[in-house]
Amino acid sequence: MTLRETVQQIEKSLSPRYGAGEARAMAAIIMEHLKGYSTVDLVLYGDREVSDFIREKIDAIVKRLLAGEPIQYIIGSTRWHGLTIKVTPDVLIPRPETSELVDIITDRFGGTPDLRVLDLCTGSGCIAIALARSLPFARVTGVDISAGALEVARDNGKELKVSVKWLKADVLDMSMTGNFDIIVSNPPYVLESERAGMEAHVLDHEPALALFVPDDDPLRFYRAILSKAPHLLSDSGRIYFEINPLEAASLRDMMRSLDWQDVSVIKDIHGTDRFITALRPQK
Repeated sequence: MTLRETVQQIEKSLSPRYGAGEARAMAAIIMEHLKGYSTVDLVLYGDREVSDFIREKIDAIVKRLLAGEPIQYIIGSTRWHGLTIKVTPDVLIPRPETSELVDIITDRFGGTPDLRVLDLCTGSGCIAIALARSLPFARVTGVDISAGALEVARDNGKELKVSVKWLKADVLDMSMTGNFDIIVSNPPYVLESERAGMEAHVLDHEPALALFVPDDDPLRFYRAILSKAPHLLSDSGRIYFEINPLEAASLRDMMRSLDWQDVSVIKDIHGTDRFITALRPQK
């Protein structure tokens, strides 16, 4: 079977479940993962024969995709913010919106050297690593409660050749000290009641610990972080959160009531309230 025929077969198998566009994208990802082929290569070398060994690997991947497993977990990585990030079921698959959070911070601080940055609920380490690469001579610390997540984050840091300090801690009960210029966090924020509207591949495969909060305490992680943050930030330090749009107003009001300054809700590229930033309370 030729490369062209193989790609067509992958698309035919996946289209009924994922749609033609996503099936085409998945076919390209599979061939890049297994053979290193770009989309241009798939056209240029379409008449090349595909070995039985590779076809067996393709069949195994397609079977897992048809069972609903995310392709990022199957191949073990995802492209995000221009980086190849290792992912396993111990960590969330980084979302495009989170890449925007990195851009918001680097747009403001890209010319400032020697910043001290604390990333809470770091997961795969994607935010910490992207900031360590983008901010000049930044000293970055990533924190997570999950040993499995921190192992993935360490692997990503080594592979992408950045120096990040990784710490295991529960942000709901932190006893850290420091003097950071920036605290950033994308903590669990999906309400339990939102489960019913979520895709099965997320519910069945991504870590619930990193996703969900109870409906009766949706701001628990933000509240815990905000209680510690004034003691961790420098006098001019800022905090940045990714948020649940449903709780944007509540979190904004809570931060203002706690005397955080310059509290701003920022929309993502889709026009949805997705981020909040503020200056630490003044002494």
